[in-house]
Amino acid sequence: MKLLARVLQAPAVAGLAAGWLAFCLLVWAYGASPREMAALLFEGTWGTSYGAGQVLFKATPLLFTGLAVDLALRAGLFNIGAEGQLAVASLAAGVVGSRLPQATPAIVALPVTIGAAMAAGAAWAAVPALLKGRFGAHEVISTIMMNRIAEGVVGLLVASGLALTGTVRTADVVPGARVPRLDALFPAFRGSAASFAVVLAIAVTALVTLAHRRTRFGREVGLIGLNARAMAAEKVPVRRRLEQALLASGALAGAASLGTVLGYKGYFEEGLGAGAGFGGVAVALLGRGRFGGLVLGALLFGTLQQGGLALNAYVPKELMEVLQGIVICAVALADARLRAAVGEVLTRPLAKPAAPAGGGTP
Repeated sequence: MKLLARVLQAPAVAGLAAGWLAFCLLVWAYGASPREMAALLFEGTWGTSYGAGQVLFKATPLLFTGLAVDLALRAGLFNIGAEGQLAVASLAAGVVGSRLPQATPAIVALPVTIGAAMAAGAAWAAVPALLKGRFGAHEVISTIMMNRIAEGVVGLLVASGLALTGTVRTADVVPGARVPRLDALFPAFRGSAASFAVVLAIAVTALVTLAHRRTRFGREVGLIGLNARAMAAEKVPVRRRLEQALLASGALAGAASLGTVLGYKGYFEEGLGAGAGFGGVAVALLGRGRFGGLVLGALLFGTLQQGGLALNAYVPKELMEVLQGIVICAVALADARLRAAVGEVLTRPLAKPAAPAGGGTP
């Protein structure tokens, strides 16, 4: 078990090391001191309660989308479409939440609104799911295609009457559909956009990762990701499970609207939550399918996003996006090399025992 834990952690360590080295080199290339920039990065994020709140806010949708990508990865699928699924789901949350009666209590309004968002995310993932299950189409191509279609569809619907006149935003959702801000209970976070959506995100991550081990669906999805042909031989409905995994992944991506639409703005506007879907890929790769890894991955990339704003006066904030890409590449490369090394060790024939001295029989 200790060896397995080290194998799972090695790519993440490689990614963090590559990210830190790249940060130092890029900051130095812009003529700034890496040590001073690192201190400013910490001060603008975890150094103040406001900065910490902003990190939690930015990490919330990343945790949902990272969990969505991770679920698909367990089935051997690569869901690149979380970006489009989140966009469509966010629009659904804004429209449904704003058209409920004003007096709708939170115990009704919040489940209905987030249910509509998750249903929209799952529906947007249904096309890649059917193409994969029925025709064997590669999910990377189909989910990227659906991302581009989502951009056009959301823009068309907003311009066709779902937005307030002269704007690109929906009406405000009813009060019962809002997720309370953290500063309602913790005054230290006052001024930040952090909401209790981050608590829900952590709880959902714990439940989903637990379900992978404790439910039949979770175990079958994981085994299909390891060897789909063997599972088919065991009469497991592989095609149906792949479709269900993509649908569940889309629903989780749609749940990220909890942190953006319902926990922050209180309405949907074009571009809200953009980038969280692609950021979820980084979180999933760094998290390695583990609860702690996913949470820490979301916090790391939330820190980089907020840190980019803190350092923008000295280096471009886009530098943090470059670092995110470097971390992804380093994790993927380390993972590939590690898998190759482990495979070589496992397939290497055992060494024959040395003959005893004198040629006698041992």
